[in-house]
Amino acid sequence: MNTSYKQLRRQNGIIAGVCGGLGEFFGISAFWFRLLFLILLLPGGLPGFLPYVVAWIVIPAKR
Repeated sequence: MNTSYKQLRRQNGIIAGVCGGLGEFFGISAFWFRLLFLILLLPGGLPGFLPYVVAWIVIPAKR
């Protein structure tokens, strides 16, 4: 039985590949995730920076 499923992996991207991996996993452009993290950076940096760094650590790199 061949079961195919998506795996969340970091892609080769601009900084760490987090947005590229999220974009591929959810099937939307990585631009929207980059925009989301940028908007979250505006109120002081930490609301956008901390989740990005956590995702960078938790999400494995693409093989």
